Amino acid sequence: MNKIVLRIGLLIFCLSIVFFAQQGLPIEDVIIRSLIIFIFLTIMITIFVLIFMKSINQTALKKNKEI
Repeated sequence: MNKIVLRIGLLIFCLSIVFFAQQGLPIEDVIIRSLIIFIFLTIMITIFVLIFMKSINQTALKKNKEI
């Protein structure tokens, strides 16, 4: 799961580089802004995935207890 999250983050990083480069910004600003977006969104996606997996595990445990 970590590889999937990291690859999604890298995809967003590459897309943000293209987006900011199209605006004519200096290369330093493009890299810094893209890196900030990469770090922020990767952390947010990781938190979302952890919460999602935890809820799935809780649901599975409840179903096992019922059986």
